Amino acid sequence: MHPIFESLAKMKIVPVIVINDVEKAVPLARALCEGGLPCAEVTFRTAAAADAIRAITKEFPDMLVGAGTVLTSAQVDEAIAAGAKFMVAPGLNPATVRHCNDRGVPMLPGICTPSEIEQGLSLGLEALKFFPAEAAGGANMLKALTAPYNKMKFMPTGGLTPSNIKDYLAIKSVFACGGSWMVKDELINNGDFAKITELTREAVQLAK
Repeated sequence: MHPIFESLAKMKIVPVIVINDVEKAVPLARALCEGGLPCAEVTFRTAAAADAIRAITKEFPDMLVGAGTVLTSAQVDEAIAAGAKFMVAPGLNPATVRHCNDRGVPMLPGICTPSEIEQGLSLGLEALKFFPAEAAGGANMLKALTAPYNKMKFMPTGGLTPSNIKDYLAIKSVFACGGSWMVKDELINNGDFAKITELTREAVQLAK
């Protein structure tokens, strides 16, 4: 795997964040770091995403920050310019994957079928996102789906919680899990960063 994904594998959990207010970005990043997860996937679901990534990477240059919900090559360029170190997408768009390869930035496109995994293999990918994990059949589905592809690594995302994350981490092909329960919208919007730190610490303990 790419060295960045190897680093994420050591952390095991990647907080998946939706930020509406750029002012919340730095305190949120500080809460995650203090909780023991100096990484984040900032989704391009809001207009604040690029500025949030820029603010976080400026304040915490050692934090491993990626861009999520990256749907186009233009968003890849915007995210790289903001300081994102990796890209994540809900689906597998070959044009976007190739653009990431051309730009030298690793990407985790989303898959949930064998055909999509094989498309990822044909593009030279070594890691993919299993999405939406719970809706697509959960840990048992991922285990069955990935059995024939023993060299591919996966990051399940979508519906992961403290009650099921161990099931995913127990799968040999899973290198990390994407989760949002420790960074729920209401916690961020209310500025409850102490609670985010607490939930992050608990998540770190769960992943051990």
